[in-house]
Amino acid sequence: MWKWLHPYAKPERSYQLASTLLPWFAISSVILLTIGVVWGLAFAPSEAYQKEYYRIIYIHVPAATLSMSVYMAMATAVLISMVWQLKLADATAAALAPVGATLTTIALITGAIWGAPSWGTSWVWDARLTSYLILLFLYLGVIALNNAFDDKALASRAAGILTLVGVVNIPIIKYSVEWWNTLHQTATISKFDSPSMSTEMLWPLLINITGFAFMIGTLTLIRFKNEVLARNSMRPWVIELATKEGIK
Repeated sequence: MWKWLHPYAKPERSYQLASTLLPWFAISSVILLTIGVVWGLAFAPSEAYQKEYYRIIYIHVPAATLSMSVYMAMATAVLISMVWQLKLADATAAALAPVGATLTTIALITGAIWGAPSWGTSWVWDARLTSYLILLFLYLGVIALNNAFDDKALASRAAGILTLVGVVNIPIIKYSVEWWNTLHQTATISKFDSPSMSTEMLWPLLINITGFAFMIGTLTLIRFKNEVLARNSMRPWVIELATKEGIK
């Protein structure tokens, strides 16, 4: 496996791989999100207590769940960079940060919209919401550090340290509803043996989560390509690529 992966430690090969994968991720995300959103918003049955406004779950839950997954992927990339000194791992972490920040923002906004009719308030300082807001601040801090230094290596190291320190917040977010009394409900879709949702509601949600995952992959690949070009702007292959595409 390592022998197969070794050539992709070269920026040019990784850029080519990202270019190959990008259309497949983009097409998959469009198809899955179209099916999931239309099914969830138009054809899924109404919820007994929340009626129609529960449907925001089809945006909120994928964004909230995958924003934490993106952070763990970013932390993994940072760890790989520090242990094996792979510069492309730094580029991956830098590419993931804005994507994760956007997902976290979407989750906070949709959660507030959902909370107003469900709880009677858009925001409370409970453990889940507070720790999740901290996640957004961590993402913004990583983005700021990545852009705070002209030296990309120094910027990546500073951002990487913050990323690894912030990992402790992920289990707090996940288990806050079990450790403390919060307004949030406990696990719903993760209980695959006896999920708390009907299958008519669950399937479009699972499709949307998968669609969001492919969308994250699409956005990350686009940003990764840009990071690779920016970090290797003086390499001959980048200059040749710019010449071919007419970029001055």
